[in-house]
Amino acid sequence: MSELRQVIQFASALYRKRLDTAYAAYVKRDPVSLLWLRIGRGNPYPIYERLRARGTLTPTRNGHWVTTSHRVCDSVLRDRRFGVHPAGGSPDGGGALSFLSMNPPDHTRLRRVATPTFAPKAVATYRPRIERTVSDLLDRAAETGEFDLLSGFAKPLPVAVITDLFGIPDSDLPDFIRLGEVIPGALQGIRSLRHARELQASNIELRQLFENLIELRRREPGDDIVSHLIAAEGEQLKPIEMLSMCVLLLVAGFAATVDLIGNTVLALTDHPEQWEALCADPESMAPRAVEETLRFDPPVQLIIRHALQPLELEGKAVRKDQMVITLLGAANRDPEIYRNPNTFDINREGAAPHLAFSGGIHYCLGQPLARLEATIAVQMLAERMTSLSVKGSDKRHIGSSVRARTGRMPVTATLKRVDPRVSLR
Repeated sequence: MSELRQVIQFASALYRKRLDTAYAAYVKRDPVSLLWLRIGRGNPYPIYERLRARGTLTPTRNGHWVTTSHRVCDSVLRDRRFGVHPAGGSPDGGGALSFLSMNPPDHTRLRRVATPTFAPKAVATYRPRIERTVSDLLDRAAETGEFDLLSGFAKPLPVAVITDLFGIPDSDLPDFIRLGEVIPGALQGIRSLRHARELQASNIELRQLFENLIELRRREPGDDIVSHLIAAEGEQLKPIEMLSMCVLLLVAGFAATVDLIGNTVLALTDHPEQWEALCADPESMAPRAVEETLRFDPPVQLIIRHALQPLELEGKAVRKDQMVITLLGAANRDPEIYRNPNTFDINREGAAPHLAFSGGIHYCLGQPLARLEATIAVQMLAERMTSLSVKGSDKRHIGSSVRARTGRMPVTATLKRVDPRVSLR
């Protein structure tokens, strides 16, 4: 009976929150609430402009703050007076979670353990396996000329790379891939009771798979992520933190990369002249295309920070434990920072650094790998294809955080049969 009562309470709270958000958005005309609804998930940028017109720091209806300013977002993300959870609180209820949910000193300790795997020097050694995977995926796409860019290309690429780095046995690969695609859905919020149950079951199953893999690597260590984490156990990494670290690195290893590849291709096909510029010089223009996409339409649209002490921000008093919602997608189109900010331009020169990978001590650890995978993918797409177009009228690929993935992006393409790998070496 107590379990049924918990289910009823959860459902009531979930749907009450939905109704409250819809009422605030459509009746009270609150732009922040709009960001959490379908209209905001589909295209948040007009809503950002409405918020931008209200100033650099705007109060929310729930007693917190939101900012569209690049300068303010950058300042908050770097300011040690802000944390990822309230002062004295525990991350998400105090469970053994990833360092993404931790403030220093635990964040510092655990990040130091994970850093070597994603350091630029280590990531550079992954290039050959990324190139092989991209080439194989494009070979399959060439068989029909029509394929789903997400399920047939953008998802398999980072999944293949990260599971290889983990040293996951072939027999477990399908389960790891399936679960690694389900878990990131929690970042977008719980949609229903069914969704909550699916996430809970998937998390339990994924942790069991990792427990088995950890035990295997204790007996048979190798040159892989799990073996390196086992070697760090002790003062650097507590045994209870091992599973959460593994889940984080697996999910973070491909979630944002899928969105980045999809958003880059969508932006390029929406701007044919940019696609032509890329095809004319894929090697030098692919990194530019990826960086411009990170500015123009980043996978993660917002990050929340909590004030760890009373402070002043933009001349306004921020109380201890108040939240500041940093809208990264808006900051990356701040007209005070970028010229023609709403224009996608892979030839953009002298642009200020974007905030797509956050900033400060929580700057995205996996960004070197995400950048490399997306750049190779875009370069080889341009080298292998004479044409590329996204099918259908609802073409928008949707990133994470505020927005939710569409899950599909059917494309038609004319592909060359020439293997481009020689040009990449």
